[in-house]
Amino acid sequence: MITLGIATIVLIYLIIIYNGLVGLKHTVSKSFANIDVLLKQRHDELPKLVQVCKQYMTYEEKTFKSIVQARNDVAKANVAGNMKALGDAETQLRTGLGNLFALAENYPELKADQTFIHLQQRISGLENGIADRREVYNDSVNNNNIRIEQVPDVFVAKLFGFKPFEMLKFSESEKANVDIGQLFKS
Repeated sequence: MITLGIATIVLIYLIIIYNGLVGLKHTVSKSFANIDVLLKQRHDELPKLVQVCKQYMTYEEKTFKSIVQARNDVAKANVAGNMKALGDAETQLRTGLGNLFALAENYPELKADQTFIHLQQRISGLENGIADRREVYNDSVNNNNIRIEQVPDVFVAKLFGFKPFEMLKFSESEKANVDIGQLFKS
């Protein structure tokens, strides 16, 4: 009877650990899904921004192409679930947008265009939301990865094939100080 009681307690404990690990795994997925929502919204807004800018900025084709390429790279990395490629593509896109907004300073008519102003504010708001949600995602990944390495959870994690997730990291260029003067020379 005592053996059956101990076995029941151990089984309940293992079920609690398993359910906790499942919860963490789904928290990571949900956190990335929240980023994905904002990525898709920004993905839809970028062509509108480029189109408005093209009406005013006739000599900035290189900047437009870099934004479109980065936008496509973000979409590909997102579909593939490749966090490293997504982080790199995000850096390219942010750099391209920074260049575009800096170049817009040279076009007073563009800066005064209400559609441009609205799109610039919308994209800036989406960028802030993405940054906030990336932080939540990385926290969820960290919690999951710690938990599947701790004893006794590591035994349950290995038994049921729980894997670590990859953090969404930023490139060194995204963390570096921005040379505003250089952006105006582009």
